[in-house]
Amino acid sequence: MKMHKITRAEAESIREAMKATKKNVRAYKRLQAVALRGEGKKRREISEITGYHPRTIGHLCKLYSEKGIEGLIADGRKGGNHRNMTDEEAKAFLNGFAEAASKGQIITIDEIAKAYDEAVGVEHKSLSTVYYLLHKLGWRKVLPKKFHPGKAKEEVIEASKKLTLS
Repeated sequence: MKMHKITRAEAESIREAMKATKKNVRAYKRLQAVALRGEGKKRREISEITGYHPRTIGHLCKLYSEKGIEGLIADGRKGGNHRNMTDEEAKAFLNGFAEAASKGQIITIDEIAKAYDEAVGVEHKSLSTVYYLLHKLGWRKVLPKKFHPGKAKEEVIEASKKLTLS
């Protein structure tokens, strides 16, 4: 296993960087782990203080050796909020469809998806983004019923046919 040696002078400069990043809790904690390592603490001790796994502390020291303090401060996580519209923009976008629906026009998901893609300038391969947007804003799927609500069940109709035909 390759050891990444961190000197006491480096630990002091890391402590200075910690003061500047107090609001960024993740970066602060990474800097703290590496500073403690530079101050001579063992990985098990640092693990108890920071909650990191000892192997993670080794990875953080390696990251510091390769990229310096900036490597520890930078948040390399991916993911997060990839929404294309704010809630207000989405409500305004769907208002046009709501007006058309209130006038009796049948609106399909394909129409909404096409308009959404044009509005945000990105072509989505699936409809899940639009379905999520509709669900989030309280829209629901309404389909015409396949039969009249007052109509009798098929079994009852068939039984009455047999009674009336004979």
